[in-house]
Amino acid sequence: MKQKIGAMALLVRDYNEAIAFYTQKLGFQLLEDTDLGAGKRWVRVAPPGADEACLLLARADSPEQAAAIGNQTGGRVFLFLHTDDFWRDYNVMTASGIRFLEKPRSEPYGTVVVFEDLYGNKWDFIELKK
Repeated sequence: MKQKIGAMALLVRDYNEAIAFYTQKLGFQLLEDTDLGAGKRWVRVAPPGADEACLLLARADSPEQAAAIGNQTGGRVFLFLHTDDFWRDYNVMTASGIRFLEKPRSEPYGTVVVFEDLYGNKWDFIELKK
């Protein structure tokens, strides 16, 4: 049997602002934006070259969901974005206004830095050692 994670739901405040952040600031591709009616949409984004999982941008539709926007993991790093060229992409992200929470560091597994998305979710940005 073969399985994989196809998508991860990410709570957002507004579809359009989330699409703008992920496509314009992080350079993700908009894979799908389908109107489901009643104000709901099926919105999927993914980094360029991604062939497995994507993010499903899910607009919060209850007070409980809205309270979790930006803190889906209780303040821990939530998502891990891998790259094949750390410094190239780090410089582009810096120029795009991405908020980094630390200076890049070298770890036994690779080069890494933590950044926040537009809602405050923490991400690890990593180039793994070969």
